[in-house]
Amino acid sequence: MAHFAKIGLNGKVLQVQVVKNEVLHDSNGVEQENIGIDFLTQSTGWAVWKQTSYNGNIRKNFAGVGMTYDEDRDAFIPPKPFNSWTLNETTCRWDPPVARPELTQEQIDNNNYYTWNEQNQTWDLI
Repeated sequence: MAHFAKIGLNGKVLQVQVVKNEVLHDSNGVEQENIGIDFLTQSTGWAVWKQTSYNGNIRKNFAGVGMTYDEDRDAFIPPKPFNSWTLNETTCRWDPPVARPELTQEQIDNNNYYTWNEQNQTWDLI
């Protein structure tokens, strides 16, 4: 199955639709994104669609509602979680200013995890 993101104003992902792979095949049996876009445009009346993939092979990240399609990067970008985080141009995901520490086995066994503290710019153990 192929997946396509419905793109709205300012590149916002409004919906993700599934299209059967065979719908995308051209006369030579090769998948073509534009065939899927034409299919969705005809069936929904919405013209702006971009293909996405679970494994990130297409447009960096799998699209989800609320994400943004960045045309210049040709990538789906999740919402920025905190003001201090910066966009990683390679992954098109947000990186914290301080790397998250690794959990010890004891912390894992105790169901601990780290959460970002924006005010202090630290990872807090919970």
